[in-house]
Amino acid sequence: MKLSASIFKAYDIRGIVDDTLTETAARAVGHAMGLKARADGITQTVVGRDGRLSGPRLIGALTEGFRDAGLDVVDIGQVTTPMVYFAAFELGCGTGVAVTGSHNPPEYNGLKMMVGGSALYGETILGLRDAIEAGLPDRAAGPARGGLSTLDLSRRYLERIVGDVRLARPMKIAIDCGNGVAGAYAPALFRALGCEVIELFCEVDGHFPNHHPDPAHPENLQDLIRCLRETDAELGLAFDGDGDRLGVVTRSGQVIFPDRQLMLFAADVLSRNPGAEIIYDVKCSRNVARFVRAHGGRPLMWRTGHSLVKAKLKETGAPFAGEMSGHIFFKERWYGFDDGLYAGARLLEILSRHADPGAVLEALPDSLTTPELQLPTADGENHRLVEMLRRHARFPDALEVITIDGIRVEYAEGFGLARASNTTPVVVLRFEADNESALSRIKDDFRRAILALKPDAVLPF
Repeated sequence: MKLSASIFKAYDIRGIVDDTLTETAARAVGHAMGLKARADGITQTVVGRDGRLSGPRLIGALTEGFRDAGLDVVDIGQVTTPMVYFAAFELGCGTGVAVTGSHNPPEYNGLKMMVGGSALYGETILGLRDAIEAGLPDRAAGPARGGLSTLDLSRRYLERIVGDVRLARPMKIAIDCGNGVAGAYAPALFRALGCEVIELFCEVDGHFPNHHPDPAHPENLQDLIRCLRETDAELGLAFDGDGDRLGVVTRSGQVIFPDRQLMLFAADVLSRNPGAEIIYDVKCSRNVARFVRAHGGRPLMWRTGHSLVKAKLKETGAPFAGEMSGHIFFKERWYGFDDGLYAGARLLEILSRHADPGAVLEALPDSLTTPELQLPTADGENHRLVEMLRRHARFPDALEVITIDGIRVEYAEGFGLARASNTTPVVVLRFEADNESALSRIKDDFRRAILALKPDAVLPF
């Protein structure tokens, strides 16, 4: 069977429904993944889906593929992606798939996968494609067909969080779920924690009629900012389409980006785990490392990507990790997977000890930064260009050049980053500095380096 190669991404499978991602493809992936799981001695998998319109038929096809491979399937229904991970751990199989398009437009959908407690990524995902293209065994010649059952774990999930998190006082918050699946669970969770909740777009609607469900971009937070301005809510929380990322807005309208959030989380975790390692990705502020060291921790910069960070967290035994994209990973008191709702609960636990939560957040170290900038390229060209930068570019004023994921150049007054996106054909760029003049110098360094290798580049800075 030949499938569209474009759906096999670095961290998941994702494509346009009925174009690159079809029911046939979903069934084949389920069959291939099921065979891999069975080879590892696994006999059961969890499946769940977000609120996208194509979810029911894709999860149906995926389930048939798993059953073709002889795997028993537990369908937990319309849930957040972290609830699939939760179910996989709670049921003991460590294996599951969330059918989700995450923060992509409505016509997209995809699969986030884990086997035996580990997220699938990189070569393992490509291995599924190779197995499918090589030809999957006929079901009649394989193991007995797997069974199918349904299970509602939502109460168990909510009770697990409410049993773990304690607020020092009641809080009034606003939440914006962007019509994503988090809207089915977040209001009940935060009310159970003792909060008064103002709901924005908590009706699950796969058309996403109000705004795109991606809190990483400030334009998607404007309704939440307006709500905070017009009400007496103390804080605003926003969630992406499948509930695994968190956005935070203060009452004054300031967006607290995830690298600043993770500083607050790190300080809290380190207060109980002195000297622990804290993981953050290459897109985060250099303030993170300074802050972690100042609080007695050991900062570890790592590659971008939720699956890669999860794997590093498991490898190192670190109690906490965070990404600039908004994926927050607690191993302390939790399971080590990224969960926007749980991260929101932990944030409120910290902030409820203070009379002015916004002041606490706004006092976190900050720098002059650009947003994430993107240089479009042809397919594959982004990786070639970044590799050429790593090999040939020279930055005479640099203190250090870090190449674990693209090229991050550290200066006395800031940093510049160029890395190839693993999901779209772009070079991702980000710059940070102590002041405008330093920011301009760092940009100029990267401008010269990129144009020397690609003179026709139309740079976004």
